[in-house]
Amino acid sequence: MLFDIAALYGANTKDYHERLFLLYIFQLSFSDQKRRNELVGLIENWEDFRNDLPKEMKDFDWRTFQLDYRDYIDLAKLAQLVPIIGAGVGAIANYKLTEHLGQFAMNAYRLRLLKMNQDHIDSTEVKPIK
Repeated sequence: MLFDIAALYGANTKDYHERLFLLYIFQLSFSDQKRRNELVGLIENWEDFRNDLPKEMKDFDWRTFQLDYRDYIDLAKLAQLVPIIGAGVGAIANYKLTEHLGQFAMNAYRLRLLKMNQDHIDSTEVKPIK
């Protein structure tokens, strides 16, 4: 789903930086509010931040990524283990989590596009009308 959303917004998902952007969207979606506040700034200023990204995937902070995700979905996934109701709870939880991720992904790309357009507008010289 993330790759499809990225493609709809014109992103090249074969690019290493775009794949990292998708990981940050995923992390943003399933983090606590404090971490979200940090990640929104990163996504909004992606073009500036992309130069400071890890050069290889193995250098990405996988531990923080996994902990944020784990902490967010603990209860939803734990309920899937309950006999009889687990399958129903799991179906609803997975649907809601997927919908949540999709909304965050679309808004992250919108935010990034708005920032790029604003930077373009700011960089063009406005000439007064005579």
